Amino acid sequence: MFWLPVVTTVVSKIADLIDQKVEDKDLANKLKAEIQTDILTKEYSRIEQELEAQKAIIVAEATGHSWLQRNWRPITMLVFVYIIAHNYIIAPLFGLKELAIPPDMWGLLKLGIGGYVIGRSAEKITPSVVYALARRNK
Repeated sequence: MFWLPVVTTVVSKIADLIDQKVEDKDLANKLKAEIQTDILTKEYSRIEQELEAQKAIIVAEATGHSWLQRNWRPITMLVFVYIIAHNYIIAPLFGLKELAIPPDMWGLLKLGIGGYVIGRSAEKITPSVVYALARRNK
């Protein structure tokens, strides 16, 4: 979630500005809480739309008519898993030459595994976080 530091920085700068310009501390805290909740709610909505678009692509591929269309992602991930297993388990055990690992492969592997885990985690916890912040600010 590369945008999270940007959102955090923006919220922090706004909070600093409110602290500087609003003398009533209770009002300042209320304004900061409302802005934070509003920004997080909008960010959650954007994340949700992005996840829905990604989900639609994956569902379309998984339910496609072609065997290759349904299975290219799992095949790609299995090839990556084999290369890692070969280099770190098989090659050392049997004295074989390691396979070259292009730098972009690591990025795809992280995206394939990490993207799923992070996406599912964000999808599950973000509503709770936004709801908790909204309740806290009332």
